[in-house]
Amino acid sequence: MNWQRQIKRNLSGGHGFGAQSVSVTRTIIFINLILFTLMVLHGTVAGLQMRAIMNPPVALLLHWGGQLWQPLVLQADQWWRCVTYAFTHGGLIHLAFNMIVLYQVGSRLEFEIGRPAFINLYFITAITGTLAGLLWHPHTPVVGASTSLFGLIGFSVMYYHRIGTSIAISMRNFMFQWAVFAFIFGLLVGADNAGHLGGAVGGVLLGMVMPVTSTRQRAIEPALRTTAWVCVVLTGLSFVGMLFAWFQ
Repeated sequence: MNWQRQIKRNLSGGHGFGAQSVSVTRTIIFINLILFTLMVLHGTVAGLQMRAIMNPPVALLLHWGGQLWQPLVLQADQWWRCVTYAFTHGGLIHLAFNMIVLYQVGSRLEFEIGRPAFINLYFITAITGTLAGLLWHPHTPVVGASTSLFGLIGFSVMYYHRIGTSIAISMRNFMFQWAVFAFIFGLLVGADNAGHLGGAVGGVLLGMVMPVTSTRQRAIEPALRTTAWVCVVLTGLSFVGMLFAWFQ
């Protein structure tokens, strides 16, 4: 697998997406940390004190991009929430756990499949996760990156299972262990299991169709780069939509 990755990097120029030193996983973590810091500062100025850090009220979470299908998305047309919710977190413990999982799981997977595929995977599973929430509890506020995290885990389990080597099977088992641990943690804290399921299903489906050989991965590389940029632009526009909503 190391040999295959080295050949793939040499032929594709580091997967052909931005500078070699740019890590999508670390960039996503940075965005989450910045957004949480700004939300905490806002809550502190509003007089929430430690509650802004440990247990932000729903109003504050929604102000900073939380998802609420009814009435904010379907009636007020705030569709940007379908993306921004995945960068908003309901407290320091929630943020810390998700970022630890993202760093552990995302770094490995990004190295394996490349930045463009990773961006597509993270974005798409955030969408499939919130769509599951629409079907399950459209009136419940939802925040957190865990839908995409379960998408990464679901993808990894299927992708490494298809590779089938002993190292790949070890990686599959590693990812499956994270899934069990995250699911149990979610039950303990009352997390959005509908979103977790939606993200995981989206990840598994993508893992079923993602090529596992270097030749086939190179063949779809241009398409992955294009769709990755679309995901980046849509994410940026979602945050712009959040900013505009503050002044409406």
